[in-house]
Formats: sequence, structure tokens, C-alpha cells
Amino acid sequence: MTTVRIPAGWPATEEQARAVQDELRARVVLDEPGPAPGTGYITGVDVAYDDERDVVAAAAVVLDAASLEVVAEATAVGRVSFPYVPGLLAFREIPTVLAALDALSRPPGLVVCDGYGLAHPRRFGLASHLGVLTGLPVIGVAKNPFTFTYDEPGTRRGSSSPLLAGEEEVGRALRTRDDVKPVFVSVGHRATLDNACAHVLALTPAYRLPETTRRADSLCRRALQEATSQEAASPEATTRHSPTSR
Repeated sequence: MTTVRIPAGWPATEEQARAVQDELRARVVLDEPGPAPGTGYITGVDVAYDDERDVVAAAAVVLDAASLEVVAEATAVGRVSFPYVPGLLAFREIPTVLAALDALSRPPGLVVCDGYGLAHPRRFGLASHLGVLTGLPVIGVAKNPFTFTYDEPGTRRGSSSPLLAGEEEVGRALRTRDDVKPVFVSVGHRATLDNACAHVLALTPAYRLPETTRRADSLCRRALQEATSQEAASPEATTRHSPTSR
């Protein structure tokens, strides 16, 4: 079992966290198309919290992009590393998410976050933060538009409309199922918005949310339940590695 520690010098205040965002935002790469949908591996990451115990669990689930079969997975559990502040949620999640990614038995390929990239008040959400720290192509797929505006896309699957901050397009409202509420896609790092939307459509053959998100959500909730029921959470996080191969 590997001990996952909050990094030395991790921001403790809002001012420090915003300074880190300002520094890292300049490193976001927006001029790469990203891997082609349906090729290689694609990994979903998600987190779950126990607010009473101040515990966070993260999961990373790797799918074969062509078949959407699970080929590896890992989880990490630890203490929440930053207080709840809108716009700074990445600082609560990054250490455990990185630990889960590091524990995978194979390369993650493109990473899909349950959250935001450029569709963020400071244009640096979890998907961008994670992409810069890992160097991986990362996109964000959120369940709601945060503070941004959009026109309803057409009712058919694949319809989309710009997600706007004033006149700036920061993402896209994308309909993944006919007559079902859209999801909100934004670029994190080393991908284009068109490419990100194509990946999301490839990941939603049957449900509104991508298979990456659905599977990572289920796994991190299970990891959190196991950790809290066994009183396994401690000031330092523990990681378990549970790969599957097919």
C-alpha cells in the first residue's frame, strides 16, 4: 500500500491558490488537436467526499477507446487538501486524482474530468490544472454550465451550442441523447473543442454522461464507502491499485 501525501508547499489560502492558477494557466496548450476518438486509451477521473470526516476519494478508470471496455482502474483516498471555495475546487482534488492516475497499470491516454477546463471563471479548471501537471491531453465534461450562458442546442443527439462568457466561447453545450439535457464540454489541455465533443459523443452510446464519468463515479463512491466504513481515512492518504485486463 502506497502512502499519498499532500505535496509540500500546497496552497493553504485563496491568495496562494490563485497565484498558482495564474502561474500554471500560461502553460496550457491549446494548439494540439488531441488523439482521435476511438483510438488508444481514454481515462475517466472523478472524486467523492465525506464532508463529516473531511475525506476525499478519487478514481481513475481506463477504457479501451474503441470498445469502451475497462482495462485498468485505481483509487486513492485521503484528507481534503483545501477548503471549499468556488473556482478553486481543483485544489481539493488534485493530490488524490494524481495518486489514482499514478497507480494505473497502463498509460491513461486522453483524460476526461467530471468538471471544467477553460469553462472556468479564471479559465483554469480541474481539466486544465490536471493537464498541465501531468502533460496529458485532458478535457472537462460537466453536468451544469457553472456561471456561463448558452442557447439550448437542437433536440437531437450531437446538437451543440456555444457556452459563453460574454462573447467568448469557453466551451460547448452538447446534446448526447435525444431530448435530454446537454452536458457542458470544455478543453483542458492539449485538445481542441471539436475533438473534445467528438470524444464525448463516442463515449455516450447509451447514457447522457460519458462512460468514463459513469464508471469513475461508481468506483470513487465505492472506495469512499469502504474507507469510511472501515475508518481507514487518515491525515495522509492511502492508495490501492486494482487493475483489470480483458
